[in-house]
Amino acid sequence: MGKIAVLTNDLQRDLVHKNQERLDAVTKATPGYAGFLDEMRRRGHHIVHLQLINLPDDPNAELYEGRLPVQKGTEGAAIMPEFLEDTDIVIEKNKDSGFYETDLHERLQALGVDTVVVTGMQSQICVQTTAADAFFRGYNIYVPGDCVVSAREADKQRALDWMAGYCATVTDSAEILRLIDTEGHLPRKVIKTP
Repeated sequence: MGKIAVLTNDLQRDLVHKNQERLDAVTKATPGYAGFLDEMRRRGHHIVHLQLINLPDDPNAELYEGRLPVQKGTEGAAIMPEFLEDTDIVIEKNKDSGFYETDLHERLQALGVDTVVVTGMQSQICVQTTAADAFFRGYNIYVPGDCVVSAREADKQRALDWMAGYCATVTDSAEILRLIDTEGHLPRKVIKTP
């Protein structure tokens, strides 16, 4: 039986503080989300933070008021401390998906991971693309709705519906912990398309 890794996306000061809607969504989710990460650590599972680093020559990188956010080595690019522990793994990415041109897959395979719990911000962008790329690589995927955020609730719900209908088991963090404690693993989603 493989191991579980929780993948977080973009829990970085520049990205969270981009606007009040993002900040409010992350602030609301933080107590339960940080608590879920702690519970997964306590159960011996890996926490992997996917850290967006914008490259200066990326023509698609969004500028914030004329400034390129989340540049390598800046305070704004750091993973927010309320989510980070010394035992966690941090993997830099330059695009939305944590698998795109990174060694995430190889690192997960070396750890024996076959199930990923995809979390973070924003649900309809980085969470959704990371979940889809995990599916393409054969992972069992869970998405806890209370540990993903979007600036707009409608965007979050649309992304959760899409992932549930395609590649992931969408539930909440309490159910994930319950399944791990009672089943010893997270059951694989049975894929059925209409």
